[in-house]
Amino acid sequence: MDITGRSALVTGGATRVGKSLTLALAGAGADVFVHYNSSAGPAEETASEVEALGRRAAVGGANLSDPAAAAELVAAATDALGPISILINSASGFPKDSLADATIEGFRSTLDLTLASPVFLTQAYAAALSGEADGAVVNVTDVKTRRPYLDHFSYVIAKGGIDTFTRAAARALAPRIRVNAVALGVILPPPGEDDFYAEKLAAAIPMKRVGGTAPVAAAMLALIQNDFLTGEIVRVDGGGHLV
Repeated sequence: MDITGRSALVTGGATRVGKSLTLALAGAGADVFVHYNSSAGPAEETASEVEALGRRAAVGGANLSDPAAAAELVAAATDALGPISILINSASGFPKDSLADATIEGFRSTLDLTLASPVFLTQAYAAALSGEADGAVVNVTDVKTRRPYLDHFSYVIAKGGIDTFTRAAARALAPRIRVNAVALGVILPPPGEDDFYAEKLAAAIPMKRVGGTAPVAAAMLALIQNDFLTGEIVRVDGGGHLV
């Protein structure tokens, strides 16, 4: 897929990894709708950076803890930028719980934001993509779905669902829409932690360093641009899955 002139929707596109994906798409020639939940100021700043790259930008808020907001978000992005041909499902929480102390409410809330909303965003996006138009979806998942966290139980269950959803949607939407994912390792410090925390984690992986967001953006672009890839989950983890 040639990204130039396409319109993209990036959930959680205002900060952290989501911002990097937004700016990478703009740098490759896409117009971008930047979704946010509570980060309105950073979303506007990110949109300004998109425009500085010579592309159109729009912003919109939605609480994706309610999956019913998905269809409205796709409609808002389409109204702002025209038909959306690239969807990046990046928005996610990172709550702390374990199997022993998980609650029904917390578990449901995590699944709604991290799994159900990407599912119904993709459904709405596919329904809105008209005629013979082609499209690409990239989901953001976590390498820890294979060797799960003990203290982010609900989160890793939801991301495991994203892995399965990526493969199922790739089959369901082929050949017109391709669905792939990037699985992240030590990319940034988790929310609430500092650089030293991330560096300690990185010391245990083969590459011995924190990845930063650039490798994630590069992997996303490669998945979109290679039109014979679908159902793939690319690990961006510095070899962390090897240890």
